[in-house]
Amino acid sequence: MTVTESERARLIARVHGHVQGVGFRWWTRSRALELGLVGSAANLPASRVEVVAEGPRENCEKLLEALRSGDTPGRVEHVAELWMEPKGGLTGFVER
Repeated sequence: MTVTESERARLIARVHGHVQGVGFRWWTRSRALELGLVGSAANLPASRVEVVAEGPRENCEKLLEALRSGDTPGRVEHVAELWMEPKGGLTGFVER
């Protein structure tokens, strides 16, 4: 069964806490690749990381759950989420 465009999603998650300099972006990339997602994890000012992921909505939800799990490197205090239609054009999952 193939995933139709309506079953695909774009997740933008802003992760707040002690998430820079602790391997958080690498860990996020690993989880995203395991779930077959494309996108990026990038440092933002104020010790935040922005995660952009596209793929099957169910897998994006699993990534969001992992970000909130307490099993991440560092310490996640809050994850703000925004859901959008996928834009496409992404390949792989990169750390920025």
